[in-house]
Amino acid sequence: MARAKHGAGGRASNARKDSGPSPTVRLMILGVVSLAMTIILYFFRDSINEGFLLALLGLLAMVGVFYLFASVIGLVAFSGERREGAIVDGFVESLPEGVCVTDASDAVIFANGAYRSLVGAAEDVEVQPPEAVLSRHDDAANALYRLANSATRGLDAEEEFRLLSGLGAAQGEPRWYRASVHVMPGGSSGKAMKAWRIADISAERLQQEQYFLELQKAIDHLDRAPAGFFAAEPGGRIQYVNATLAEWLGIDLTGFVPGEMTLSDIVVSGSVQMLTAIKADPGKVRSAIVDVELAKSNGESLPVQLIHRVQTASNGDPGPMRTIVLNRAQGADSAQDLRSAEVRFSRFFNSTPMAIAALDADGRILRTNASFAGLFGAVVDHDALARRVKFDTIIHERDLERFEKAFEAAKGNRANIEPFDTVLPVEGAERHVRIFVNAVASPIGGPDHDAGLEEAAIVHAMDTTEQKALEAQMAQSQKMQAVGQLAGGIAHDFNNVLTAIIMASDLLLSNHRPSDPSFPDIMNIKQNANRAASLVRQLLAFSRRQTLRPEVLSLTDVLADLRMLLSRLIGNDIKLTIEHGRDLWPVKADLGQFEQVIVNLTVNARDAMAGGGELAIATRNVPADEVAGMDTPGIEPGDYVAIEVADTGTGIPVDVVEKIFEPFFTTKEVGKGTGLGLSMVYGIIKQTGGGIYASSVEGEGTTFTILLPRHEADADGAEDSAPVRKEPAPDAEKRDLSGSATVLLVEDEDAVRMGGVRALTSRGYTVLEAGDGMEALEIMAEADGPVDLVVSDVVMPEMDGPTLLRELRKDHPDIKFIFVSGYAEDAFAKNLPEGAQFGFLPKPFSLKQLATKVKETLEEQ
Repeated sequence: MARAKHGAGGRASNARKDSGPSPTVRLMILGVVSLAMTIILYFFRDSINEGFLLALLGLLAMVGVFYLFASVIGLVAFSGERREGAIVDGFVESLPEGVCVTDASDAVIFANGAYRSLVGAAEDVEVQPPEAVLSRHDDAANALYRLANSATRGLDAEEEFRLLSGLGAAQGEPRWYRASVHVMPGGSSGKAMKAWRIADISAERLQQEQYFLELQKAIDHLDRAPAGFFAAEPGGRIQYVNATLAEWLGIDLTGFVPGEMTLSDIVVSGSVQMLTAIKADPGKVRSAIVDVELAKSNGESLPVQLIHRVQTASNGDPGPMRTIVLNRAQGADSAQDLRSAEVRFSRFFNSTPMAIAALDADGRILRTNASFAGLFGAVVDHDALARRVKFDTIIHERDLERFEKAFEAAKGNRANIEPFDTVLPVEGAERHVRIFVNAVASPIGGPDHDAGLEEAAIVHAMDTTEQKALEAQMAQSQKMQAVGQLAGGIAHDFNNVLTAIIMASDLLLSNHRPSDPSFPDIMNIKQNANRAASLVRQLLAFSRRQTLRPEVLSLTDVLADLRMLLSRLIGNDIKLTIEHGRDLWPVKADLGQFEQVIVNLTVNARDAMAGGGELAIATRNVPADEVAGMDTPGIEPGDYVAIEVADTGTGIPVDVVEKIFEPFFTTKEVGKGTGLGLSMVYGIIKQTGGGIYASSVEGEGTTFTILLPRHEADADGAEDSAPVRKEPAPDAEKRDLSGSATVLLVEDEDAVRMGGVRALTSRGYTVLEAGDGMEALEIMAEADGPVDLVVSDVVMPEMDGPTLLRELRKDHPDIKFIFVSGYAEDAFAKNLPEGAQFGFLPKPFSLKQLATKVKETLEEQ
């Protein structure tokens, strides 16, 4: 081992700089000793003679000079430090890679034997720093620059480079080197030092290149194999395709990106399920042979046979898939016809969208097509099919008897076997299947054929889940429509009866004082009539014929105003949270009816959480593309605003969820619910143009989702055009409702017409009455004076109210008109001429409401 220090002349001298105390330390020790002796001599000078003193000083001087000289040449050193230095020297000197330490001025402080040998330095004086050695080689210039730059910034760095001529003894032949630099803190000088390490890695590189060449050969062998091959992840993403398969399918390997292509991209639709149905037990590997068709890039199909191998991890997670592909379109000429027939049958068998299975005489499944694996994959996998599982194990137990009858008929070679519907015995959503069992006209087999493998029947299966859902929706829609029409018709007639009762009660009350004994009974009649009118309004809401006053609403403000009311409704045991969506779109709805919807849903949620819970109301925007992906039957495409009302109550059973919006259906005890609450909610939301949907899990809670269409103003910012109508003014406390105008009252219900005539006549009006529209036209033509106002029912025989208005406007364009009806105003307003002005009074109404509406309409300009 050698250490070299370059001076001005560039020569090196050996020196041990780390085997003992530094010169400064040695001088300090000597100074302390001298000072101590001087103090002793000073205080004891009187008792020491001059000769002794001179001899002692001479002896000390000799000892000091000898110590300094011995320390400099390394003869004197601390034993612990010498042993430590020897260990370090031995370790560094034994390293196979060159080590060189330079100071801040890039002068060599230390270099081991491997470094001297590597750079070709025969003597210590010939040792040069790595920077000087590598700078002579252009091939190492870039690597040296990065190393030096990192060292200057105080960072460690490592580089590998190749020199055409090599270093030292290796000059003349290309060699690979690995060089690194490590910055060390300085010693007593405080200046940092750099530790360089240089190793010849040519042998390592040669081994890597040889391994790479062998790997390239193996890949080339796999690419040029006469069979195709691909590897895929558990999710079906293909990571590798060999050149043979790429050539068959027309895949450009130069543009192939691992993971970008999936099994469904190369396997013809319907056959992917045959591969995904092959599963291995945890920690096992399983292989299977399947016949499928692959899709070429030009759209053509390629019949192949796959040797498919799957692996499953010990924890049950699916592992990678490895598949060998055999081209069935290629074969020997002697067997070409047979192979072509097999290919045609396999193509037909696997490409048909109907699931097909061949059964033996015991009902075991002999073979299936791709569609069968896709349809029954949830209840039977590829391994079960390979074990020839019996077909009756994969259908619902309630349909086993029907299958047995059909199967026996097929074995008896009977025709026209009746198909039957079944449900797959899987957890979660039901999957409906229609089963066709057919006899085999010409059984396969011969003298040497195994009778146990002979087909006894062919089973065709078709997924009817979507069809069943559509049938259920159609039946529900027809039932709801029929009930709605019935409810609307009953409500219309019942409104006439209630109007007559309420008006008659008002007439009686006007003739009886509160002290009269009959007054409470009359008031009781009126109150119950009003209560019945409330029930009729609920029926009209369900049939979507109620009177609405739509306006543009901000649901954020509406729900904020309702918060206090809802908190009181649910009580202290239920926690209410309202989460408002950001930048919520406006909607157009009847404020009072929408508030009634939220209140009804809140009361239902409260009743479902008798022991307390949490009620959460949230709003958000739902763009059209998200609505398209939701299960929202009966809703038009477009943007919507969603209101979700979720509780943590008892939940609703699956068989009950489908009926909750039907009128008079309730799960509450007798006397605690009419069954019209949710049906009214359903009708209000539908009449507004939206939809309401319920999802529930028993024991966890129920969520109602309301979708209201986003309201958008016209291009000029104006609201949608509609017939002009006047809002009723609030009733004054003491308003004069009398008048002297001429009013034509048109009503086909005699009791209502008589009550209206008496009410208006008692207030000074001249009243003309008609039973229908035709009679009203005749009265208008024969009237002595002008008619100031027409009050007409909407639904009447021969001529309805809108037609009457249209006919009257021909001769009386400015005539004032009031419609009375139990139906929604929108139900008839669309049939009116554009710009028609009219008032509207919903049935049932009281005498005061009729008089007030007539007074307001007559006073309008």
